[in-house]
This record gives sequence, structure tokens and C-alpha cells, in this order.
Amino acid sequence: MRQFAPILLALCLVWACKDDTAKPQPKPLPKPEEKLAKAPVFVVDSAYTFVKTQLAFGPRVPETQGHEDCANWLIQKLEAYGTKAHAQTAKMDNGQGKTYPIKNIVAEINPEAQTRILLAAHWDTRAMADRDTERQSEPIPGADDGASGVAVLLEVSRQIQKQSLQNIGVDIVFFDVEDQGLSGDAYDRSSWCLGAQHWSRNPHVANYKAKFGILLDMVGARAARFPKEGVSLKHAAFYVDEVWQTAWKLGYNDFFVDETHGQLVDDHLFVNEIRKIPMIDIINLPKGSPTGFGPYWHTHQDDIDVISPTTLKAVGQTVLQVIYQYEQRAK
Repeated sequence: MRQFAPILLALCLVWACKDDTAKPQPKPLPKPEEKLAKAPVFVVDSAYTFVKTQLAFGPRVPETQGHEDCANWLIQKLEAYGTKAHAQTAKMDNGQGKTYPIKNIVAEINPEAQTRILLAAHWDTRAMADRDTERQSEPIPGADDGASGVAVLLEVSRQIQKQSLQNIGVDIVFFDVEDQGLSGDAYDRSSWCLGAQHWSRNPHVANYKAKFGILLDMVGARAARFPKEGVSLKHAAFYVDEVWQTAWKLGYNDFFVDETHGQLVDDHLFVNEIRKIPMIDIINLPKGSPTGFGPYWHTHQDDIDVISPTTLKAVGQTVLQVIYQYEQRAK
């Protein structure tokens, strides 16, 4: 995955520069008196199966058969749930002479609605296990780092089909080539998140706007911990507060912790900076981790054994509740 942007150099990880510039923020929502909207129930067994199906394709590394087969499956699943789905293709250079074919998977739910929410996750897997102690040149399975966020959003899409949105629309983008960036001494933030960079400059709809966005990245591990990430707070603090408060109302305080974290280079950074859509990142950042991420990060241990249905449920139900709070308000 991506690394932290530079403050200190430790174990080849680069930490994010902290911007202490205070920005005025509107009063956080949901308001205390607002009732929770009736939202669909997130079925975690389906989401867990979606993780396993992605793993069955093998590593989803660009220019491999597993990548191609998984892309076709994703479009078929999204279309089966009543969305308008397609692949956005392009080619992008990583800044170091390597060109990647991009295949972002885009789905539109209730495309006629003016008020829109953007949901995203990356679906590719890293081509090397550079944090492992063996087989470093081989790709990782990517159960949490890729498949978990995709699985949650597939189930969100399935549930929205059952309880149709009338007042707002949702766009789901599975970003490609997020996880092929350069690390260590060759680190370059622009080599990460190529699919998000391309989509941010060339959205699936001309002049595309959304009220806000939610990015899911590594949202399936046991005992996951989601602090309030720095780029999210810089560009979209209002929505961070709203999502976290919604999670707390649902009883997910153990996952959505009331703590802040430094800024990360992730897909939401480019959506915020280029597309100017306030987008937050829900991402597992374990306390005291030497890398900042789970011990399986960028290793061959990122397989189905790290995935917890309880964590998938906490994230998926929170995302659904946020969507239907906006559907309720837009009546």
C-alpha cells in the first residue's frame, strides 16, 4: 500500500507532514435530536464471501489474468444489483518510467439524483511482498489490503437494491493501481494511487460533484482500530465527525476510536486535492505498530485468516446508516 508522507524515516516508512493550519468547520452532524433512519441490515456472511471470492482469483495485480477475471466479476456483481456499472480504462505513468493500464470499476446508483455520495476502495493488490522476510518479489493475497473494502461496498450495493434510494444517489468507484507505488529510498507519493489520480482528473461524469466521499482501506482485520486520519481531518473534518458519531450511535466505539492520526497518502488524498470532493478514509491503524499498519501489511500473511466478520459488519453497517441518514434528510 502507500506509505506515510515524509516527516521521519523509520523502517523505510515515510510519515506524513502535519498541517496544523486550523480551518473553520461547521457544527458536526448527526444532531443529537436526529433519529436514526431505517437502514438495511448489512449481511456480513455475504461480505465475507465476497472477500473469499476475490482471493480465489489470485493476486489482482495489473496485467495478470486474475486482475482481468476479477474486474469482469466486479462489473457483473454490480450490474446484478441494479447499478449502472462499467470499467474506466486509461494508461498512467508512475513517474519513474513504468506505465500501468488503469481499470477503475465505476457503479452509479440512482444516477438521476443531484445529491450524491461517493464510496470507494482500491481493488488491486501489491505486486511484491516488500514487507515480508521471504518471497519478497511475489505478489500478496490482499485479503484486507484491497478485498475487504471492495467486499463491504459490494454488500452495501446489494442492500441498497433491496431498499431503494429515492432522494439521493451513490457512486461506487473501485480504484485500480493504488498499491503499486515506490517505497524505500525510491519513495514518490505520485507513484501511488494512480487510478484515483486518473479518476480525479477524469471522473466518470463530466464536472462530477459529490457532497462527500468515504474511502475504505483495510477494513476487515480482527480488532481493527480506525482513528481519525489526518488528510480526512484537513479536508473533511465535518464528515469525519458525522461518520464517527454515527458509528458510536450504532455501538461501534471499539472500532471507531476518538483519536487522531497523521496524514496518509491514500486514494482520498487525490480526490480531495484534485477533484475537491471532501473525502474521508476509514483505515485500520493499530496503535504501537512499527509500520503504522497491521503486521500482515504487504506480506503473504494478508490472507483470509486476518479477516473478521465482526469488523466487516461494523464498517458496513456504519456506511449504510450514513447513506440512509442523508436519504432521510433529503425527503
